[in-house]
Amino acid sequence: MNFSDLGLKPEILRAVEDAGYTIPTPIQTQAIPIVLKGSDVVGIAQTGTGKTAGFTLPMIQLLSQGRARARMPRSLILEPTRELATQVAQNFETYGKHERLSYALLIGGTSFDEQIRKLDRGVDVLIATPGRMLDLFERGKVLLADVRILVIDEADRMLDMGFIPDIERIVSLIPPQRQTLLFSATMPPEIRRLATAFLTDPEEIAGARGGPPSAPPPQPQESTDAPPALLSAMFSPHPTPKIRPA
Repeated sequence: MNFSDLGLKPEILRAVEDAGYTIPTPIQTQAIPIVLKGSDVVGIAQTGTGKTAGFTLPMIQLLSQGRARARMPRSLILEPTRELATQVAQNFETYGKHERLSYALLIGGTSFDEQIRKLDRGVDVLIATPGRMLDLFERGKVLLADVRILVIDEADRMLDMGFIPDIERIVSLIPPQRQTLLFSATMPPEIRRLATAFLTDPEEIAGARGGPPSAPPPQPQESTDAPPALLSAMFSPHPTPKIRPA
């Protein structure tokens, strides 16, 4: 099976081809059609399975129509660390380059002022760590009433890092009429409880590490910090990213 068999639009397929990939990994083969039809998803998948592209590709397609309003993102992706959030942003830069979507990255260690300026212009995709997300919400700089797609990534790591109360509060601020995608390498009882509480009739999928030779390679190991130059270039008006997709 090729990416062209998964229901993705030509512009996205062109971006995938430009990145050098034609054959999806097992988790991508399962996830992309389910996300495109609007269903909730519970994905059991580790880093290196290609899960990030499994949700970013269909999200780009779903969000390609419509327009964001100031301070009201249309989708929200929660990541446990700034490194993982940056990797997700890189995927949107790679695969969304032929679309007119706007993105913002809310993570610690970067300028509040620049993040607020992006939110004021309106963003289609908001990628955030829980603490920074709540910080800006409490300052009145971001509203979640327009979020239609919510992604909770690396849920078991969120649990290990003590973020579950923050996740629960953030979800309470988002309209219940939404599509929710939850990904976790493992499914301990607490994460299963969250999936039951947050998702509606989800389809459960699982992906093994690895894949065909032409599938996207594993994500790089996390660095201790994302270089400021990379973050600046990534969200400049004319980005020229060079990316290894998840």
